Amino acid sequence: MDKFLYVSMSGAKETLRAQAANSHNLANASTNGFRADLSAFQSRAVAGSGYASRVYATNSTTGWDQTVGAQMSTGRDLDVAVQGDGFIAVQGRDGREAYTRAGDLIVDANGQLMTKTGLPVLGDGGPMSVPPNNSLAIGPDGTISIVPQGQGPETTASIGRIKLVNPGNDNVERGEDGLFRMKDGSDAPADANMRITSGALEASNVNAAEAMVNMIELARNFELQVKAIKTAEDNGAASTQLLRS
Repeated sequence: MDKFLYVSMSGAKETLRAQAANSHNLANASTNGFRADLSAFQSRAVAGSGYASRVYATNSTTGWDQTVGAQMSTGRDLDVAVQGDGFIAVQGRDGREAYTRAGDLIVDANGQLMTKTGLPVLGDGGPMSVPPNNSLAIGPDGTISIVPQGQGPETTASIGRIKLVNPGNDNVERGEDGLFRMKDGSDAPADANMRITSGALEASNVNAAEAMVNMIELARNFELQVKAIKTAEDNGAASTQLLRS
C-alpha cells in the first residue's frame, strides 16, 4: 500500500510541474521570438537503506527548443527578425548584458532605442540613442541610418549598429526573466556575420496545437493518479474493516 501511494503521489506532483511548463509555453504562443521550454519525465530510485523497491517520478526542464520561429512581415521600420541562430543584445533589468530574439523595437520619449518590454538595446558602445529624424532604416547588419529631422534624404547618416551576437546555443542559458545570458557570465562578442531582416518579426516557436494536446494528456494523467490515490485509500479502509471483523 505504501508503495502504491508513493508512486501515485509523486506522479501527481510531477504532473502538476509538467502542466505548469506546458501552460507557460501555451501562454507565450504569440510572444515574438519566444523559445518553448522542453521537459521530460524520468523515474528515479529512492536513495537510502530500506527503500530499494521505491521508485518515484520526476519532471524536469531539459532545455529549450532551438527551432527558429517563422518570420512574419510587418512593414514596420523598427521591427527586426534575426536570421538563423543568434541574438540581439540588450541591457537586462539587473544591468547585465542579456540577449533576446524579440525584435519589436521602439524609440522612447528620450530617444533611446528599447525593446517593447522596456529594455535598452545595445550597440557597439552601449545603449543606443536615436536622434529626432524624418525617417529611419535598419540594415541587414544591424546598422541604423536616419535622415535627421528637417533635412533631405541626401543627409542620411549612420548612428550606430545594433550589437548582434551568436555565441552558440550551447553556451547560453535562459533566465527566469526570459532573457538569455552566457553560462560563464561573460559578454558575448559582436558577430559581424550575423544578419537581420528589417520590417519583420520572428514568431514564437511554440506549436499551439501540440501544446493543447499535451495539456489534455497531462490532465488525464493527473486524474488517473488522483484516482489511484483514492483507490489506495479505499483499499486501506477495507483492510482495516476486515481486521476489525
